[in-house]
Amino acid sequence: MRSATSLDMKICLLPAALFVASSPLLAAEGDIIVTGKALPPALGDSAYDIAVIDPGRITTTASGRIEDVLRDVAGLTQFRRSDARSANATSQGATLRGLGGNASSRALLVLDGVPQSDPFGGWITWPAYQPERLGAVRVTRGGGSGVYGSGALAGTIELESIGSDAGSGLSAIAAYGSRQSIEANALVSTTLGSGFGFLSASYARGDGFIPIVADQRGPADIPAPYEQATLAARGIAPLGAQTELQLSLLGFTDRRERGTILSQNGGDGADASVRLVHQGAWGVQALTYVQFRKFTSNAVSVNATRSVVTQTVSQYDVPSTGLGARLEVRPPLGSAVEVRLGADWRRTTGETNELYSYTSGVATRTREAGGQSDTAGAFAEASAKLGDVTLTGGARADHWWIRDGRLIETVRATGLASRRDLAPNRQGWAPTARAGLSWTSGAVTLRGAAYRGWRLPTLNELYRPFRVGADATAANPALAPEKMRGAEIGVDVTPADGLVLRATAFTNRLKDAIGNVTLANTPGVYDGVGYVTGAYRKRLNLDAVRSNGLELDARYARGDWSLAASYAYTDARVRGSGAAVGLDGLRPAQVPSHSGSATLGWRTVSVTARYVAAQFEDDANSRRLRDAFTLDAVASLPISPHLSVFARGENLADAQIDTAISASGVVERASPRTMWIGLKIK
Repeated sequence: MRSATSLDMKICLLPAALFVASSPLLAAEGDIIVTGKALPPALGDSAYDIAVIDPGRITTTASGRIEDVLRDVAGLTQFRRSDARSANATSQGATLRGLGGNASSRALLVLDGVPQSDPFGGWITWPAYQPERLGAVRVTRGGGSGVYGSGALAGTIELESIGSDAGSGLSAIAAYGSRQSIEANALVSTTLGSGFGFLSASYARGDGFIPIVADQRGPADIPAPYEQATLAARGIAPLGAQTELQLSLLGFTDRRERGTILSQNGGDGADASVRLVHQGAWGVQALTYVQFRKFTSNAVSVNATRSVVTQTVSQYDVPSTGLGARLEVRPPLGSAVEVRLGADWRRTTGETNELYSYTSGVATRTREAGGQSDTAGAFAEASAKLGDVTLTGGARADHWWIRDGRLIETVRATGLASRRDLAPNRQGWAPTARAGLSWTSGAVTLRGAAYRGWRLPTLNELYRPFRVGADATAANPALAPEKMRGAEIGVDVTPADGLVLRATAFTNRLKDAIGNVTLANTPGVYDGVGYVTGAYRKRLNLDAVRSNGLELDARYARGDWSLAASYAYTDARVRGSGAAVGLDGLRPAQVPSHSGSATLGWRTVSVTARYVAAQFEDDANSRRLRDAFTLDAVASLPISPHLSVFARGENLADAQIDTAISASGVVERASPRTMWIGLKIK
């Protein structure tokens, strides 16, 4: 296990390490200008449902957070509706097309090609990604990406750092908001010789709001404060006229509380990556990366009158590591044909160390659970443009290993193990494939695609039991990988200058979907978790989750006006038998049937409306979260060429956004109305 001090030192040394490594290269050739970009998008991308969020929108949401930016893409959801200021980090996985049902990500998030899901749990630490240092966001709905393999089951979310086209100089924001909230970030970018680099830092804190709705609160309920910071550095160095070396470093710290005493959670992280990009006749992209994470979380129970808080679990040390490498080659076959060949490898290791079974405020038992997983695969993809028609197809094969799995529970008073489960090592093969075509005639493009993807269970799903309030969920080391098959058809229309309309119909079937299956609702002692007063659940492979739906997107820009809108309808249903037969025909947990977003902008003023339909807290569909409609607004007033004042408003009508409901019916809400005022230097 790594200590907090060790990880903090890694984070603090990141910027220095980057510029020591890159500075000699950055002055190599004065007449070469680097870009900081990856290889260009694939020729066959026109066949798929891809949404792009432009740089101007990335930095102009009401919350100033990347989670808010991504909500512009209807159908892209986190497990819960709350953002990273009040949510428990373990509930913040990302998914698309209604393939949710637990908190692990089923859509793969990458930053400059590096997978970002937590190596142990599969959730995402959203405060690590400051919008101001991002140059593009690209969301591919639908799985089967041969380039990324495991994890890109429902789609991919690609974040790209700013490049040399962002220019040199200083940009900074300082803002003050409701509930003593403070937000500050600064970014310095510069050209160094023929190269480019930036250094970025951000800080945010707030006293927070009380998560429990007003009419159900008790003396135990208090505000949920947060404090978060990041430090990032990137250097781009030329190695030749068409070759560049990209070095990226990122460190973050995240501290949150959950609205009672003893409920702190959060963690620290440090990432480093090196990417070589050659844009010549032979396109080459080589990437290697390392990730360190250290997570902590405390769970509590609150009595019926919400007057007494009792500690139930303390995850005091959850270290994890991610390692990986990827190589892609594009042979020179002309402008109408493209072939992508490559291979990659990823390893995740991690464990949770916990105190639990509290008596009179003292933990009587300890738990250690964790293991290691590896995936290694190779892929090939070919695309061809034949007049108005583009054809594309690709496949990959992955071999996976799960090893060293363990769940060890110890009685603290005696030091003797009360449970010692050592899971057998396993391995297997998993295929990925996708194919598509598009046909363009004038202002109309018709497209269609079919795909197959997969996801390896996380170490958290395999080995760690957990509790939320009175409910408990047992782990399952025998979980099989999830497998998804899907297809889609769509049309893109540009009926007038500045107006783009898109529509996509899809069908997906997620086989062996991992769900938290309710097995009992009566108090008792249950295998893997002990005594439970609420619902007893276990992670199981469901027969399937079937998801059919429709996605609509529109963009319009004319003069000073702009409009962007997105809507998704999703009919998702569980197919269950055996222990999960009671779930057959029900909706997956936390999956809404309708979601939509629309932003109307005029010059430096914009208003955003969002709607999320009702959804269920639990797999049994017994706890219903109400639908929610919110309004946000952003306005900026330039007071000099490089200085402006801005105001932002989140959830202006102070709508109640249900985000969780307990077995006893206690409702937790997401962010209430939040107002901001600040200054921006650019």
